[in-house]
Amino acid sequence: MGIVKTTSRYGMILGLVALICTAISSGIFFLTKDKIDETMAAQQRERLLEVIPHDYFDNPLVESAVIPKSENLAGIQKVYFAKKGQNITAYAYETTAPDGYSGDIRLLVGLTPKGEILGVRVIEHHETPGLGDKIELRISNWILSFNHKSINETNLNDWAVKKDGGKFDQFSGATITPRAIVNQVKRSALLMLNHQTELQQLALP
Repeated sequence: MGIVKTTSRYGMILGLVALICTAISSGIFFLTKDKIDETMAAQQRERLLEVIPHDYFDNPLVESAVIPKSENLAGIQKVYFAKKGQNITAYAYETTAPDGYSGDIRLLVGLTPKGEILGVRVIEHHETPGLGDKIELRISNWILSFNHKSINETNLNDWAVKKDGGKFDQFSGATITPRAIVNQVKRSALLMLNHQTELQQLALP
């Protein structure tokens, strides 16, 4: 009986300790949640400003995010709407190039309704260090080659790496990575431009 009582007592103590630890963890979470959310929002604002200059909008850009559900916009994971007054001046959208050398390459693209690319940034990738990672701005300026390039039905042949007859540089020894990004920016931009009526509906309050 003594052993049973001792075991039971230890069980109660362990249960109480677990309960206290859970309560402390929950308290810390609730105390820090707002701060974490604020930090993440600030980081996202900085990232968005890399593809849409501040003079393009006067609305809260981060809060404008919409996740498209329509099959027409399949391949667009999230859209942010830059507005001046009630007019859409630019889109920032997340999309994924599925054919990188080492898998998916997640992108953030800034695009005007008239088809001008304002900027492109790589959000996530697994490309080879020293070769494919030149898509990162901290390593190379290559990603800036998209800035202020226009895309329309008359210049689609330009939207390829030079090895494929286009106007975008490839990397020495690593053509697959830049090709994947150029092709996805091209595909996704055309998708956005061809479904602007639907995007305008998504942007309504």
